Amino acid sequence: MNQTRSLRDTVFISKATPGDDDFALWLAPRLEAAGYKVFADILSFDAGDRWRLKLTSTLQNSATKMLLCCRDSSLVRHGVDEEISIAQDLSRELDDPNFILPLRLERFKKLFGIGGLQYIDFEKSWADGLSELLKSLDRQNTPKANSPAQINPEWENYQKRQQVTLEQIPEPLTSNWLKLLSAPDTIKYLTPKGSVIHSVMAREAKSFEFPLVQHNRGFFGFCDPSQMESHFKGTGPFLIERELSLDSFLNEGVQEMGLADRAAKNIFVQIMRMSWEAFCRQRGLIKYEFSAGASYHVSDSVARIGQRIPWGRQGSRRSSMLRNIAKKKVWEFGMSAIPSLFPFPHFRLKSRVLFSDVIDDDKRGATISDPKAQHRLRRSVCSPWRNPAWHGRLMAYLEVLAPETANINLPVAPGSHLAVEATPLAVTSPVSTRQAAISDGDAEEADASTLPPYFSDEEED
Repeated sequence: MNQTRSLRDTVFISKATPGDDDFALWLAPRLEAAGYKVFADILSFDAGDRWRLKLTSTLQNSATKMLLCCRDSSLVRHGVDEEISIAQDLSRELDDPNFILPLRLERFKKLFGIGGLQYIDFEKSWADGLSELLKSLDRQNTPKANSPAQINPEWENYQKRQQVTLEQIPEPLTSNWLKLLSAPDTIKYLTPKGSVIHSVMAREAKSFEFPLVQHNRGFFGFCDPSQMESHFKGTGPFLIERELSLDSFLNEGVQEMGLADRAAKNIFVQIMRMSWEAFCRQRGLIKYEFSAGASYHVSDSVARIGQRIPWGRQGSRRSSMLRNIAKKKVWEFGMSAIPSLFPFPHFRLKSRVLFSDVIDDDKRGATISDPKAQHRLRRSVCSPWRNPAWHGRLMAYLEVLAPETANINLPVAPGSHLAVEATPLAVTSPVSTRQAAISDGDAEEADASTLPPYFSDEEED
């Protein structure tokens, strides 16, 4: 190693501002914990510094490695391009072909001069990427600071300064809870009159249009036996073995059947879930199984690609998209509904986004089957959506489920339903946040700052 190279002791992070700031704030203190001296333009300037001059001087005179944050939106920045040019000269001067270490944050187009360099993958997992980076730095004998490893507290202080300021002003908020308003007064335990084959009975119940939960040799549900007869041909006619007050069923269970109140609550929660899913299927939504449960997404039959769904019943009407094309993929907004009885019966909604291929430039193709690809697309496409965009999509989705009505009525038997409030539960926070600027819902849909740089307004909403 020549003397010039031996005097270098700084790992230089080349990044775009502010697009790579979060990653640099995560990476830098971890490199310091491993013993390296780190330079990143977030913290490394004092008042009065000529920042570009200091940045260039550090790279030219102190850097032992340059970690290059790689994604298309960063690599097109003029400052990053200048740093790459300087680093290429240093690579030749120091006789170090690995002076530039590309860190892939997203899939990127190769650039002339660095296209042949092997990148370290941070796209799938930052933790795995860090592990590979530390191994690479160690293999290349990258010098560490002489003193014991010490993390600059300013990394954390900087993040604290960027946090939103709280104000002691109450703020109304919209939750993701839908309250269950009413249900049938009684629940029935129905059993076949004759002998049963449990597998046949379970199969017939699965295809029945109303929710039934199997228990021993019968079902809990809200139907009358006559309403089941034509469907359960392999099981035979049913009779009502027990009819119970729904309140007592949930609070006490059924002692005569050895059914504790907890098990009874689980049965009703299953009925809530099954009724929601059946309702979504009837509305023409697309089902997709995530690892944590099913979600239902807006389909062609419900909304066109790029169509805005009006929502809002008080004040000015707004509109939001539930399907569009971004990054040459069709995205479709959907929801998972998680039923719960605590502290009162409700559904908790979880937003989901599903991606499919594009055919004929503007039509939905096959759903992307790779869960990892779905995850990467959600990170890249949805991360710029701010709260007003997510709120607008939630409200538009509920408008699709219950157009111009106050309730979502989930059928549990002919003429009977669970009535769910179609407007999310409103709550009030005792404090509010100071925002520099707040866009309304429609402005958020058209605001270019909510989009990654490689999207156009025509690709994303």
